[in-house]
Amino acid sequence: MTDTLPKLLERNAREHGREIALREKHLGIWRAFTWEDYRDRARGFALGLRAIGVEAGEVIGLIGDNRPDWVMGEVAAHALGCRSLGIYRDSMEDEVEYLLGFTGASVVFAEDEEQVDKLLSIGDRLPKLRRIVFSDGRGMRKLSDGRLLAAEDLIQLGVARDPLEWDAMVAATRAEDVAVLCTTSGTTARPKLAQLTSGALVRHCEAYLAADPKGPDDEYVSVLPLPWIMEQLYAVGWNLISRMKVNFVEEPETMMADFREIGPSFVLFAPRTWEALAAEVRAKVMDASPLKRKLFEAGMASGLKALERGGRSGFADTILFRALRDRLGFSNLRSAATGGAALGPDTFRFFLALGVPLRQLYGQTETLGAYTLQAPGRGDFDTVGVPFNAGIETRIHEPDPSGVGEIVTRHPHMFSGYFGVTETADIRDGWLHTGDAGFFDKQQRLVVIDRIKDIATTSGGTRFSPQYIENKLKFSPYVAEAVVLGDGRPHLAAIICVRFPIVSKWAERNRLAFTTYTDLSARPQVQALIGAEVAKVNATLPEAQRIRDFVLLYKELDADDEELTRTRKVRRGVINQKYGDIIAAIYEGKDSIPVDTTITFQDGSRSRIRTTLLVQRAAQQKDAA
Repeated sequence: MTDTLPKLLERNAREHGREIALREKHLGIWRAFTWEDYRDRARGFALGLRAIGVEAGEVIGLIGDNRPDWVMGEVAAHALGCRSLGIYRDSMEDEVEYLLGFTGASVVFAEDEEQVDKLLSIGDRLPKLRRIVFSDGRGMRKLSDGRLLAAEDLIQLGVARDPLEWDAMVAATRAEDVAVLCTTSGTTARPKLAQLTSGALVRHCEAYLAADPKGPDDEYVSVLPLPWIMEQLYAVGWNLISRMKVNFVEEPETMMADFREIGPSFVLFAPRTWEALAAEVRAKVMDASPLKRKLFEAGMASGLKALERGGRSGFADTILFRALRDRLGFSNLRSAATGGAALGPDTFRFFLALGVPLRQLYGQTETLGAYTLQAPGRGDFDTVGVPFNAGIETRIHEPDPSGVGEIVTRHPHMFSGYFGVTETADIRDGWLHTGDAGFFDKQQRLVVIDRIKDIATTSGGTRFSPQYIENKLKFSPYVAEAVVLGDGRPHLAAIICVRFPIVSKWAERNRLAFTTYTDLSARPQVQALIGAEVAKVNATLPEAQRIRDFVLLYKELDADDEELTRTRKVRRGVINQKYGDIIAAIYEGKDSIPVDTTITFQDGSRSRIRTTLLVQRAAQQKDAA
């Protein structure tokens, strides 16, 4: 019975051993791993771990870029009866220390020198960490810590053991055992660790595949962080169950180029990535010739009109969309999804008009990721669809007269509690209370508004969703991030971060001199540029929900500064506390706000910033527009 990931791997190696399972781009060349290769390396890892004394029940950490060794190491951990813990590659040392210390991890698979250095710097505070297994040996010769072990050396320890041990280990894996410790988003505090059993993971993946079928002919490019629950479903679960090929890019910087080379049939991007792609397209159009700009505008107008009628524009496809899909690597897409946060309707329309079969999904880590999905071919920009399995129930708890209330759900494949704490999720009578506000439309499709705690009300009684307005702002190619304010205040305001690569190009084209991000965002011309974008958004909103004032922040919001989660969600509590003086000055009616602060970079270095933020008012925005 294939109810665990190691059993699925063994089945695939036995029945489809010569088929390609994974690919990795290395030094510019795509290297293929068959199912036999996958099994043999995972077996080497598992037996090697046993050789160094790892026992069932221990926690095995993994940190680095998405690589074949990550998923092979994860399956090897499960074969031993251990629990895998994925850590985001850009996590700071204190985050890594907290997760490894809290779980008592005994071994960590660390990709390269960068991650090894991080672990060694905190190693004396992690007494239970016995071994650090590294895959990339570059730069390791200068390190002499006795805990270091090359991945190839670990495999050789495994090869020296009886391979029948692997068969016995795999056969002994149980569906009811916890296999994955998956971090929650942690928008308000330290992330919790949801415990996911093997059986729940496999069954939920199978239910999802029934709604969005995949097979050995499908190609997927793994670009989302592997610690995230959705990437666990795709790069690990779907790969092993449906034999969908998973491809790993060479570096984060080469992601889109490698993506285009594969031309995947399925993709899931987080909303931030879809927004960045749309902004990049619009920015490149700005650099194009007048003729090309006119063709783009004509094609988009035709495509959006056809979308409103529920169809596609052949004219737009001929002059624009076919070439654009090819440039983005979307020519072979049969299925595409977005999840993890809300995607703005303008961005959604852009990609649907382009011909991308984009669907929105919804879920939580505690529910093993997505459990609702839009129907294919439906242009319902505001909904997240319906549950994709009859066993999944979703309802609105205590709806108000308009039907809006808290989204609650239950299904048979839920998590089995949080690791190491007695605290549980808000589960009442088997229903998980998500903390999200939403309602069902007339077709019984679920509409997610925002986090309940984030839905705000002005002092005048106007209710609004900051996230909804922020998503409209981020459709602009010039806006990277926005935080809408106004809860308990007389009107709405915003803190905005410019999208530096695009705004800097705009500045160069307009012969505007600047030195740094801080200097660029303080330029009056840039203030006017963003003011015009704010005015466009305001024109689509009711009067009471329009942004009256905004400032351009002197830096980008950063997960390393705890302003965003690792999945790029805004931590509003941190923003309100950290920038409280700026927010207060905006509402006090000040026209300028002096700033004298120090920022810390990822390498620990510090830089002092002294600047003045200019508060832009509604009248200025109208003039700019």
